[in-house]
Parts: sequence; C-alpha cells; structure tokens
Amino acid sequence: MKLSELSPAPGSVREHYRKGRGHASGNGKQAGRGHKGQNARSGGGVRPGFEGGQMPLYRRLPKRGFTNVFAKKYVEVNLSSLNAFEEGSVVTAELLKNMGIISKVCDGIVILGNGDIEKKLTVKAAKFTKSAQEKILAVGGKAEVV
Repeated sequence: MKLSELSPAPGSVREHYRKGRGHASGNGKQAGRGHKGQNARSGGGVRPGFEGGQMPLYRRLPKRGFTNVFAKKYVEVNLSSLNAFEEGSVVTAELLKNMGIISKVCDGIVILGNGDIEKKLTVKAAKFTKSAQEKILAVGGKAEVV
C-alpha cells in the first residue's frame, strides 16, 4: 500500500451542503435561520457569555485573590535526577534541558533535596534547598548560586 492509494471509507465523506440556494434545495429562503431577529441577520448573534441582558455568570460569581505578574517561576529538579551526569561535570540549566530532565528554563532552577546523590558534581542553579546543598557538599561537590 502506498500513500497515494489511501482513500476514506465508503460513505464517510459527503459533499458540502449549500444552504440558501432556493426552495428546491430543501434549505432555501431563510436557510434554517427562521424569520427575522438578531440571529437571522448577517453578522448577527450575541457575544460569548451573553445571557440576554441578565447579569452573566462570570460577573455573578465572586472573585478571589490575584495573580502576581512579577512572580518568578522556578523549575524544580530533584537531587536524585542529577545522578544521570558523569562524575566531575558542571551541571547547568542548558545541560539539564539538553539531557531532557527539564522541558524549559523559566526564571531559573531550584534544586530540591529529594533522593540522594552519589557523584561529585558542580551544580549551578538559582536556588538550593538546605538539604540539597548539604547533600551536594557531603559528596564533595559544589553548589553555586547563579
């Protein structure tokens, strides 16, 4: 079988239905829009969320809290995932992304103390938890704040 020989299953594809093309078409004159009114007009209809003048749901519900647009988003990395690197290597954000440990670098990386580290590494990150820093130093590595 070749790509050019593929075709849809019989009966699954219908011809496009043309509305408003005379009485004989079975859907002429008003073309399923009814008589007059806002929805019968071209460009007619109401915006999303409009409830006919009644106070819409998104305005009736109470609002709580706020979103801090200046907040920094840190990517969390567990200490146990750093064992994928070779002994003595320098671990940076770019290297973590290339290895597939993280998907994207936001405002920086924070190293968490989950798990154990067996290799002596130099880790460069924006933040370290106390336990992570202690474990890195315990095996003879370095924890550098970037």
